[in-house]
Amino acid sequence: MTLAPPHSPSAPTLEPLALPWDLRLSPEQFEQVCQANPEAVLELAADGRLIAMTPTGSETGACNAALNGLLALAVRSSGLPFKLFDSSTGFRLPDGSVLSPDASLLHLERWTALTAEQRRGFAPLCPDVVVELASPSDEGPRGLTALRQKMERYRANGAQLGWLLIPEEQAVEIWSAEAAAPQRIAPAQRLDAAPLFPGLQIELAEVWAG
Repeated sequence: MTLAPPHSPSAPTLEPLALPWDLRLSPEQFEQVCQANPEAVLELAADGRLIAMTPTGSETGACNAALNGLLALAVRSSGLPFKLFDSSTGFRLPDGSVLSPDASLLHLERWTALTAEQRRGFAPLCPDVVVELASPSDEGPRGLTALRQKMERYRANGAQLGWLLIPEEQAVEIWSAEAAAPQRIAPAQRLDAAPLFPGLQIELAEVWAG
């Protein structure tokens, strides 16, 4: 893996650093790496391993854009006190990992309880609602197998509700904090957060259309 070293305006331009894949970083070190490499798409596993997230394909990116727009409208319509975050937002989970859901919702009370410094960095908590979109291929960190493992980590770290969207199958897996196993709906026409968060609903036709 190749990352650029930290750079200051007065320092000479340096060649990128090649980092070994078995490198282990603390969340604080990971944040410094991300600040020094704003173009890199990275996550941090609980054991300190770097996870390189490949950019999404155009079709998945379009689905993600539609999802975030619909979520914003759904939150506004429901009147629920949620703050919406997009896929570029990293959260420092209780297990020490730093993950970035494709979309996430956090109760405003939890957000406002954070310090200004915590809000500027990777917020030290797990969102209440997390959403991930699987890529058409099962390979890599955006594949279905890897995302199911990621959804389990969200649940173990305090997420109340998770939606794993599988556009290729127009299916949704619902990961609830109260259920031992995810519930699969296929074909899925709607996301509904009731009974946990009544009123939060999304029609999926626009997401599936990409």
